[in-house]
Amino acid sequence: MSKFEESRWADSEFSRNYRDEANVYLPFRREFIEITKSLYAYFIDAKSEASVLDLGCGDALFIQELIKTFSPKSITLVDGSNEMLEEAQRRLGKKANFNFIQASFQSLLSGELLNQNFDFVYSSLAIHHLSFEEKKQLYSYIYRLLSPGGSFVHYDVVVPPSKKIESWFLSLWRQWIKKHPDKEMSKKLLEIPEQYKRNTDNIPDTLGSQLQALKQIGFKEVDCYFKHGIFSLFGGFK
Repeated sequence: MSKFEESRWADSEFSRNYRDEANVYLPFRREFIEITKSLYAYFIDAKSEASVLDLGCGDALFIQELIKTFSPKSITLVDGSNEMLEEAQRRLGKKANFNFIQASFQSLLSGELLNQNFDFVYSSLAIHHLSFEEKKQLYSYIYRLLSPGGSFVHYDVVVPPSKKIESWFLSLWRQWIKKHPDKEMSKKLLEIPEQYKRNTDNIPDTLGSQLQALKQIGFKEVDCYFKHGIFSLFGGFK
C-alpha cells in the first residue's frame, strides 16, 4: 500500500496550507457536509448509542459540524498527519467521548488499532491517494468495522468518464475559485486544479468503479448522494 510518510500530506507546511485554504478552493464544501448530516439524521441519529469514525479527519471540520446538531456516544478521528490531528484537537477540544488516533491507512489495515464497531463511517478527500486495489482493501475493512445497518459515506474526487468531460469539470472548479470574494486569495489558488492533476499522490478512480466495488464487497443501497464536477459524495449500508 502507498506509504503515507512519502506523500505530501506528511509535510506539515503542505497540510497547514490545505487547512487554511480549503474553503476557498473546495466547491460546495458546506453543502457536501450538510447532505452528509441529513443522511446521518435520517438513518443514524435515532440510535442513541451511535459510534462515529472519521477516516482521514483532517482538521475535523466535519465532526465539528456534526456535533452542533447530534450527540454520538463516541467519535474516533484518524489521520496520518500529526499537524492535522493537532488542529482537530484544537478545533474540538478534549472530551471523554473523543478518541484521536494518528495512523495511516496501511497502519489500520495491518494492525488492530480499531477494535470496535461503528454505526457511521465517514471519509473526506483521503482515499483517492490509494490505488484501486488498495481502495477495495480499505472498503472491505470499513465494511467489517460497520455494525449491521451502519452507513459508510465517502466524499472524494473521482475520474470523469472522458478527457472532454474532465476538461469541463476542471473549468467548473476554476470558476468556483474565481467567484470567491477574496480576489487576491482566489487568484493565488487558481492553479490548484492543475496542481491536483500533476500531483502523483492523487490516484482517483471512476465513480462507477467504486460504486461497483462497494456492491461486490457487500454494501447495500449503494448510491451517489451529491456531485459537482469531480467531487462526489457516495456510499452504502451494511
